[in-house]
Parts: sequence; C-alpha cells; structure tokens
Amino acid sequence: MDSEIQKIKSEIANLSIEKALNKVVFLFPEKVIFSTSFGYEDQLLTHLIASNSLPIEIFTLDTGRLFQETYSVLNITLDRYKKKISVFYPNTSNTETLLTEKGAFSFYESIENRKECCFIRKVEPLKRALSGYSVWITGIRSEQSGNRTAMQELEWDEGNKIIKYHPLLNWSFEQVKAYVNQHNIPYNSLHDKGFVSIGCAPCTRAIKDGGDFRSGRWWWEDTSKKECGLHQST
Repeated sequence: MDSEIQKIKSEIANLSIEKALNKVVFLFPEKVIFSTSFGYEDQLLTHLIASNSLPIEIFTLDTGRLFQETYSVLNITLDRYKKKISVFYPNTSNTETLLTEKGAFSFYESIENRKECCFIRKVEPLKRALSGYSVWITGIRSEQSGNRTAMQELEWDEGNKIIKYHPLLNWSFEQVKAYVNQHNIPYNSLHDKGFVSIGCAPCTRAIKDGGDFRSGRWWWEDTSKKECGLHQST
C-alpha cells in the first residue's frame, strides 16, 4: 500500500487542489468519498466538489446530538449546490442500550464513557459509510491538534482499510476563512460565535481568541490529544 500511496503522491504533486481531486477521481473511479461535518474546511471542499461536478460521494454523520445551526447549514448547502449528502445515523439498538444503562450524559463521567459514546455515534456509522470505497477525503488540517501534526496528506487508515486524503492539511485557518469568504460559501453560523471545531452540542463550546483549536471539544478532559476515534494517527 505504501507504493500505491507514493504513486498517488507523484500524480498529484504540484497540482492545484481542484486538479488533484480530479486526478484522485480518475485513479479511483466511483471509489472516492468525502465526509463533512459542515465546518469551514468541509464547506470549502464541498464547494470544490460540487462546483466542479466531481463524481465524489458526500456523507455526514448525524450523531443525534448536533447543534441546530449544523442542521441549518446542511439544508442551506443542499439548496445551494444541489448535491446529495448521505446521512448516517448511529445503530438504534446500541444507542438505546447506552442511554438506558448510562443515561444521556455518561460521557461527562470518564474518558472511557466518552469514547464509548463517540464509538456508537461516530465510529461505527463511519465504518458503514466508508464500506466499499478506496479513498476517503477529509477536511483535516495539521494545526487543528497535536495528533494531526503527524498526519500526511495521503496516508493509509489501517482501521478502516482505506486511503485517506487530506487536501487542506497544510492550509492555515486564515487561508480557509479567506477562501470561504471570497467564494461566498455557506458556513456554520457558530463559527462567528467563537466555535472553531464543531461537533456534538453537549461536547462543544466556543474558545477564546488564540486558543487551541481543540480546547472547545471535551473541555472537561485533561488531555492534549483529543480525538473521537475517527482520525487516529497512523
């Protein structure tokens, strides 16, 4: 797989992001999928995919605990781009068991409980969403967390048995915002209220100017590498 990834890297080296996405689609026809959570980065990529009519499937994970603003930007995005976005929900039985046995806020009680909730609401649905695809495109940027600084633009995800492509990995937050504003791309209004990383409502809050990007996620946990399990370093 390393040789396959190196081949892709050589094919997209020095290409614009639009041409790089086109090349990946050419190399893996009908096998490329993009995950969106409707933050700045994902909206930028959705814009590129839809505006260039790229045959890339788009999906999102509805955990059942999202902000109302996130659902609003989903609808605005559908109206703007007329591009299907598949929605994946948590397994009903697993979610019912979790709430029955541990209540609605077990994730506040321990890291183990939080990871259990993340697995049920995010990780398991993700595996279903990625099934059958060869390349998973994400909006990850290296400055978002300490864990992500070690990531490569193209890498192998052993857990999901898929190639991950992070076309915005080396973009700064200011570059992303400037692009979104320049192209009038719809974005989550929570960004204007200090939210830089937007996940589930009970687990996300705004951060102070200049604060760590992940400090608004699971803020009650004392750890420098906060991840839900979707994007572990490989």
